[in-house]
Amino acid sequence: MAKKAAYMGMLTALAFVFSYIEALLPINLGVPGVKLGLANLVVIVALYTMGGRAAFTLSLVRIVLAGLTFGNLASMVYSLAGGMLSLLVMAAGKKAGLFSATGVSVLGGVSHNVGQILVAVLVMENTKLVYYLPVLALSGTAAGVLVGILAAILVKRLGKVIGDWKAL
Repeated sequence: MAKKAAYMGMLTALAFVFSYIEALLPINLGVPGVKLGLANLVVIVALYTMGGRAAFTLSLVRIVLAGLTFGNLASMVYSLAGGMLSLLVMAAGKKAGLFSATGVSVLGGVSHNVGQILVAVLVMENTKLVYYLPVLALSGTAAGVLVGILAAILVKRLGKVIGDWKAL
């Protein structure tokens, strides 16, 4: 139990640091809202090494901490919508066994954008925001591929170092 708590604390801290780094990175591709999703790398590693509940807890804690530290209530609401939908879709994709870690990550990247657009449509009462989704889906796919490749490498290497994840 102590090893599991320590591992979870380490992953939470790492996800929080990645959120901070991402807040500092000025990514300007002419499309507002495009991010790399670095913190999602840690969430995917948690999903594959500790399971859905741990990944959910990690994601929730990270979003709330980052929102309180670097953002505001509005940014937290958008992040929660995107993050929770993303995690739900990634967990379903992993459980189905039809996708690699990279495929699961792409599902997460795109569904994160869908969740945020849905909240924006509700908040702004403007359905035309849905037209922004294809652009965000492309960026979510690209980020998902990059994050997924890194996550697959990390899960493989961490598995060799730590051994049986279920023993945590």
